[in-house]
Amino acid sequence: MITKRIIPCLDVKDGRVVKGINFKNLKDAGHPVKLAKMYDEQGADELVYLDISASPEGRKTMLDLVEKTADQVFIPLTVGGGISSVEDIRRILKAGADKVAINTAAVKNPEIIKKGATKFGSQCIVSAIDAKRVYENNKTKNVIETLEGKCWLEVYIYGGRKPTGIDAITWAKKVEELGAGEILLTSMDADGTKMGFDIPLTRTISEETNIPIIASGGAGTLEHIYEALTIGKADAALAASIFHYKEYTVGDIKNYLKERNVPVRI
Repeated sequence: MITKRIIPCLDVKDGRVVKGINFKNLKDAGHPVKLAKMYDEQGADELVYLDISASPEGRKTMLDLVEKTADQVFIPLTVGGGISSVEDIRRILKAGADKVAINTAAVKNPEIIKKGATKFGSQCIVSAIDAKRVYENNKTKNVIETLEGKCWLEVYIYGGRKPTGIDAITWAKKVEELGAGEILLTSMDADGTKMGFDIPLTRTISEETNIPIIASGGAGTLEHIYEALTIGKADAALAASIFHYKEYTVGDIKNYLKERNVPVRI
C-alpha cells in the first residue's frame, strides 16, 4: 500500500524561514537549516524549500543555503524559486536537492518541464501551482462547486503576485502531459489561514490528473490534514505554520492518521 506523505515547508526570504497569510504579511519563523534538521529528526517524509522572493526579484535560488540544508537532512528535498532553465535545475540538483519545484518559469516557458523531465527524469520535476478562486461566469474555464458558490481557479506566478488568466485544472493536465512527476498545489485563498485545505480544489485536481498531488495551504488542525488526504484525495499534505510554531510535530500528525487507518510511514 502506498503511504501518504507529510511534508513540512520552508518558505525562505533573505535567508530566513517566513510565514504569512494569503502570501502576505510575512513573519519570521526561524533558520532554514535548523528547522530542516528538526523536521528530519521528527520523521518527516520529505521537505520543501521555497525561495519565495527569487522569481519576483529576478534572481537565482541561494545555493549556499540549499547546500547547507541538504547536508542536514536524509529525506527527499524539493527546492523551488528562481528556477528558469535546465541549467538552473542541474545546479539545484547538484547542490543536494532531490527534486525541483517550478512555477513561474513553467508558465512562461512550458518546455522547461519537458526538457527537465527528459534530462533528469520526471521524478525530479515538481510543477508548483498557486491557484486562486475566481467567482465569475466564464464559459471558457473549468467551473467547480464550492460552499461559497461556483468558481474557476486561476494560476498565479511570481510568488502569488501576478494572475495569469490560466485555468488551474487545464494547466495541471498540461504539466502532466509535459512530464511533471507530481504537482505541488497551493490554495492562495487558504494559505496561512489555518482554516483547512481547499478540498474542492485539491479533490478536483487529484481526480483530473494521474500524478501525485501535494496539498498545500490552510493546515491548522490534525483533522484538516486527514481531510486533505481522504476527502481531498491528495497523496501528500504540506504544512508550515503548525510545524514552525510547534503546534504539532510530524509524529503527532502521523499517529493521528494511523489511528484513522490512513497509511503513513512511522
